Amino acid sequence: MFIDEVDIFVKGGDGGAGCVSFRREKFVPRGGPDGGDGGDGGSVYLAADPDLSTLLDFHYRRHYTAERGQHGKGANKHGRSGGDTVLRVPLGTVVFDRDTREPLGDLTLPAQRLQVAQGARGGRGNARFASSTNRAPRRADLGRAGDERWIHLELKLLADVGVIGFPNVGKSTLVSRVSAARPKIADYPFTTLVPTLGIVRVDEQSFVIADVPGLIAGAALGKGLGHRFLKHIERTRILIHLIDLDPSNGREPVEDYRTIHEELGSYSGELARRPQVVAANKADLTGTEERCRRLERFCAGQGLPFHAVSAATGLGLPALMRDVGHRLARGLPEKASTP
Repeated sequence: MFIDEVDIFVKGGDGGAGCVSFRREKFVPRGGPDGGDGGDGGSVYLAADPDLSTLLDFHYRRHYTAERGQHGKGANKHGRSGGDTVLRVPLGTVVFDRDTREPLGDLTLPAQRLQVAQGARGGRGNARFASSTNRAPRRADLGRAGDERWIHLELKLLADVGVIGFPNVGKSTLVSRVSAARPKIADYPFTTLVPTLGIVRVDEQSFVIADVPGLIAGAALGKGLGHRFLKHIERTRILIHLIDLDPSNGREPVEDYRTIHEELGSYSGELARRPQVVAANKADLTGTEERCRRLERFCAGQGLPFHAVSAATGLGLPALMRDVGHRLARGLPEKASTP
């Protein structure tokens, strides 16, 4: 099961209580106070783990508390501090306070840690309160309560390239052709229900490509399945916009481009300005020549890179991947214009 959003409750460990105690030994009159301090409570941390790809574990368990500090004891024995609780999350996890929506952190580097609930200080024992005027204090502090809150975890995949387009245009087939990823492929819409990552190697360069569920008109408003996964292409540096040339789908390729581009803009203006490379799929089919030429002329007018490909046969895919790789290597690929 792919889980990319979840709310969890985190609480830092309570501090241990300080101790009220007096030294009582034979031949040691008025030994004085010797109550130890309570230990500090542990904290709750999130740690980015590159081996994880989903927030599934948090779907089944929602409450996490760090260990509390032990109470102080006599003979100036301080309580042991509580251990920290470290929760592993996938790379690309964004953390918010659930109630205020305040961003708390973005875990994008392996082993990066983020404290989400701090443990409390332990209380002072009565030995801490001894003075020249109060040599037998009977006061000690209770340990404080650890921080607690509900946090919202949201996973945004880390990929260099995102493949977007209508459902059933061949996105999964393309990703399976150019990488070792094996997404589910079938001849019906919304075959892809979860994002899939693959690694593409071109010459001596490699980059990560993401296949996300197909978009439809109104996706940014919640229609179809793609609206749930638009966030997974927010971190991409370049988009491959895959368009189906097959006349039997009943759609016009240029209008397909405009529709998806408008959905990107409705979701995020910045995402609509993300550099795009247009790939016209199923160019090997008979009867697609004129549709391919119209789309190519449109892309030329908009300054969009264009490739005619066939995800099924591999036609044009090496050139497409080399072009994308070169644009990534340059660091500032050509930006898509708004039609």
